[in-house]
Amino acid sequence: MSRFGFVRPSKYRHVFGTCAKRDSCYDNLRVSSNAWDTNMIDVNPLFLSVNWQIGGGGAFAVIPLSTVGKLPENYPLYHGHTGPVLDTSFNPFNDYVIASGSEDSSVMIWNIPEQYDEDLEKVTPVSKLTGHQRKVGHVSFHPAAENVLASASTDLTIKLWDIEKGQERQEITGHTEIIQSFAWNYNGSLIATTCRDKKLRIFDVRSNKIVQEGSGHQGIKGSRVVWLGDSDRIATTGFSRMSDRQLNLWDTSNLEKPMKSEFLDTSSGVIMPFYDIDTKMLYLAGKGDGMVRYYEYENDELYFLSEYKSSDPQRGMAFLPKRAVNVSECEVARAYKLGSNIVEPVSFKVPRKSDAFQSDIFPPAISDEPALTADEWFEGKDANPKTIDLSAGFSVKEKKDFKPTQQAEPAQESKAAEPKNDKEYQSAYHESRKENEDLKNALTQRDIKIRVLETELESLKTELAKLRLASEVNGQDE
Repeated sequence: MSRFGFVRPSKYRHVFGTCAKRDSCYDNLRVSSNAWDTNMIDVNPLFLSVNWQIGGGGAFAVIPLSTVGKLPENYPLYHGHTGPVLDTSFNPFNDYVIASGSEDSSVMIWNIPEQYDEDLEKVTPVSKLTGHQRKVGHVSFHPAAENVLASASTDLTIKLWDIEKGQERQEITGHTEIIQSFAWNYNGSLIATTCRDKKLRIFDVRSNKIVQEGSGHQGIKGSRVVWLGDSDRIATTGFSRMSDRQLNLWDTSNLEKPMKSEFLDTSSGVIMPFYDIDTKMLYLAGKGDGMVRYYEYENDELYFLSEYKSSDPQRGMAFLPKRAVNVSECEVARAYKLGSNIVEPVSFKVPRKSDAFQSDIFPPAISDEPALTADEWFEGKDANPKTIDLSAGFSVKEKKDFKPTQQAEPAQESKAAEPKNDKEYQSAYHESRKENEDLKNALTQRDIKIRVLETELESLKTELAKLRLASEVNGQDE
């Protein structure tokens, strides 16, 4: 990950970021104050969504990209969750559909109306997906198969849903702590996850098997993962034991140690990574600062290109799908930066003098047409996302309403049949004893784990005290 040395040739060496003027931003937002670590914003070619701060229950706003300027105080919101909304995700194959995950442990699917008026307050979710036992912190649609959604929860599972049928089709288990982030690979056959237990895992999602597992970033703060396009490489951002921010590059066939590791800085904010498969550029945006670094990935190296700097810190960020960028102005990426009460578009452009379409920097981009149906994918088929030519520019398609064929029903608790004779009473008694023993064993294992962690913490405190003492002694000697 070379930052210095000879100047290497690259079409993207001079990419620069420009923030939109104030009157082209989205102002007067009441952004959620929830501390859960997500991007808090998502964007598609027509809308952007923001987690909203309200008293009681949970809500988010969906704002048309054309509605710039100061939003009214009573801007219509998407109500439905009984707890704060933690994450939203637009359907990549239908720009008028969005999913939301909440602290109330549910996932909801919504149709977005074309016209925004007072009737928006009557919008209700078209589907409610229940099955998680605790808060749903992350939601993300499948990159190639239609109507497939993944949701990660603090119940330590990831569930895969067929949102059209309103059914849970798969549950991914194997995490021992809270899932901090997850990312689909290019064709959606694998998922990479980072976890609070400091492990990096890769799952074959349809078989619920861990393909690879290794030690990730060793810091206690949040870690993120992103797949580097259609390659078998992933990048992670996180913290070292000394709380330095790091960027690691990994070979997915061997997670014993990273291929490359780079120290970034000593700031405290989580770094949000975004990868553009067309330009092979990796963007790193730090929460709590106004900087966006960007690198170019080539031959198992991440070459530092430049950085966008702003005095206004960002709370979250989302990147516009490539099919909607302004190719006539050589815009290779557009980020939507979420501040304390504003969203600012930041455009990244390649400086070119010609007005002609630049085919060398705009290869075919991922389209909004699915490559597979949900049933085909769950049956084991794989396909790469379909692509489109960007030379004609972006055009809005006619709205298609999403109509689930079956509403997901809350899971019903099954009641055990009452024992009818002595034999059944004895059987029930032994089953109860076994359950009690299993619970005691689980509690014992958890207590052991807590004691081990406490011992490690005390050891770290001792090491830190020794380092401080050595530093003070060295300072006095000087």
